[in-house]
Amino acid sequence: MDFEENKDTTVIKRTTDYKPGKNWRNMLLGRPLSTADAPHQTIGKFLGLAVFSSDAMSSVAYAPQEMLLILAAAGVTAFHISIPLAMGICVLLAILIISYEQTVHAYPNGGGAFIVARDNLGPVPAQTAAAALLTDYILTVAVSISSSSAQLVSAYPALYEYRVWIAVVLVLFVMLVNLRGVKESGITFAIPTYFFLLMMYITIGVGLVRLLLGTLGVVDNPPMDVMGIEQSIQPITAFLILKAFASGTTAVTGVEAISDGITAFKEPRSKNAGTTLIIMSLILGSLMLAITFLSNQVGVLPSEEETLISQLARTIFDNRGILYIGIISATTIILVMAANTAFADFPRLAAIAAADGYLPRQLTYRGSRLVFSRGIVALALIAILLIIGFQASVSRLIPLYAVGVFLSFTFSQSGMARRWWKTGKLKPGETIVEKGSTLVYDKLWKLKLIANSVGAVMTAVVMVVFAITKFIDGAWFVIVLIPVLVLIFSSIHKHYTKLAGDLSLENYSAKNRIVRQRVIMPIGGVHKSTLAALRYAKTLSDDITAVHVSIDPLETKKVQEKWEMWGDGYRLVILDSPYRLFVEPLLEYIEELDESKAPNEIVSIVVPQFIPRHFWNGWLHTNTADTLRRVLLYRKDIVIMEVPYQVD
Repeated sequence: MDFEENKDTTVIKRTTDYKPGKNWRNMLLGRPLSTADAPHQTIGKFLGLAVFSSDAMSSVAYAPQEMLLILAAAGVTAFHISIPLAMGICVLLAILIISYEQTVHAYPNGGGAFIVARDNLGPVPAQTAAAALLTDYILTVAVSISSSSAQLVSAYPALYEYRVWIAVVLVLFVMLVNLRGVKESGITFAIPTYFFLLMMYITIGVGLVRLLLGTLGVVDNPPMDVMGIEQSIQPITAFLILKAFASGTTAVTGVEAISDGITAFKEPRSKNAGTTLIIMSLILGSLMLAITFLSNQVGVLPSEEETLISQLARTIFDNRGILYIGIISATTIILVMAANTAFADFPRLAAIAAADGYLPRQLTYRGSRLVFSRGIVALALIAILLIIGFQASVSRLIPLYAVGVFLSFTFSQSGMARRWWKTGKLKPGETIVEKGSTLVYDKLWKLKLIANSVGAVMTAVVMVVFAITKFIDGAWFVIVLIPVLVLIFSSIHKHYTKLAGDLSLENYSAKNRIVRQRVIMPIGGVHKSTLAALRYAKTLSDDITAVHVSIDPLETKKVQEKWEMWGDGYRLVILDSPYRLFVEPLLEYIEELDESKAPNEIVSIVVPQFIPRHFWNGWLHTNTADTLRRVLLYRKDIVIMEVPYQVD
């Protein structure tokens, strides 16, 4: 510490030389990183695609199957409708990408729909967007991990009974990797991501070539438990088509991830994030169209016994050989990594919302590896509860999935539309600094306003369609949950606002100095711990009163005799307790003193507490100090102090 540097100020700066040592936690999560390492933990486009795009890319493993599942109600002859539906989904994807590409440049500090809604639509839409996105990330983990487990079970049917526990283990694995840091998780998952893309394009390429050569057959030995096929075939109605479209739109549910996690990218982070967003959209759109098209050509049937990808791959490769195992393994891994996208974004969004006072402040704290570790653990625990509750069934979880994310899409698009309207009111060169960004005049504001307005309408329509068509299947739960979460966010924000007002120093006049301190020392006996507390109490005041609650007359007599010998002449008050109560008589006595004290007096409670050598021995003692602290903590002008005495 440099005393010369700090001699002219009451504030002394000191840098600690302490470095965390080795322990089991550091061995598991990696060595702790200093705050100065934060810039080195950012990632580029290559790793960014692995970390933030796996959710969107992996959805091609279940979105086409969910479309076929709905169309199956009209029979297999209705499956061809999935192709134009896939084209419509790609159009929707293009609109979303145009919008979010603007968002990543306009809001370089991340936060996505929450920040856009907060700055342009107000607090309630912002809270709603946050609730929708956080719900979506939780469901992303549950759906993608459950789908990953289903892919594994398709290749190894003997594992079907263990699918739930396989999913739970996978969630814990992804949680552990993310606790090690963003950069490390990106490196860990980069190879599997690009392996998935390679295997998927090989599968599609072989399938298209065989189709052109006329050698592509149909699914051999299709699964028997075909889902959605009913005894009486339903007619193809607009409602059925809309319901199938809504199920297929789960393919675009991950496109917002990059806008939420911009801060994870290297500088220029907006440019890197925007480029990654465009690459992701091209991959997602091409895979969605190709898989849906080929699935129709080979006659894939929706089934929980065997997934669409499994049926498609074994038909294209004519067996369950090395290429089949490769595509199943790659799909299983990418679905696990889709959960990784949620683990990358959920803690960041939760931290941003917590910084604004809508979630507990603890979520803003970074762990030893510079990640929001509390948010990561919370996400894992909630997702595991969902997986167990829904028995890792993708079809049961999907109806809960897209309502929240399309609600956030709608708020994001609407917020961006209003942003462009505000920039159109500015003069060239004029700027307005908002909390999340800086507004400047944009000569293309009308074009951008139209694009985002169209996007807002389209995503709102899809959200309503999904909510109506999937309401009975489970969407009602999310529709109810989001307003409940908004109320919780609002309550938390009110608490923090009130607390800030109560603690504010504005218009604060310092109270008069405390002129007298009354010390009360509850004792159960007279021993070394008692005398250690008495020695400390003497440093506080000469007005010391020991208090013993009398339950056993013989024990009280011993206490009185020992106090007369060891109490240094300080008074001892004995409170008779005929009903053998301890806390209540003591509280009554303290309250009497508190009511009779002068304005500039304070009552201090000094509690002797002996600490056993082994922590488990603590259960064998009454822990009076803890009891008194809980009871007296909410009383004004009463101070509780513990004086520990370590027993060798």
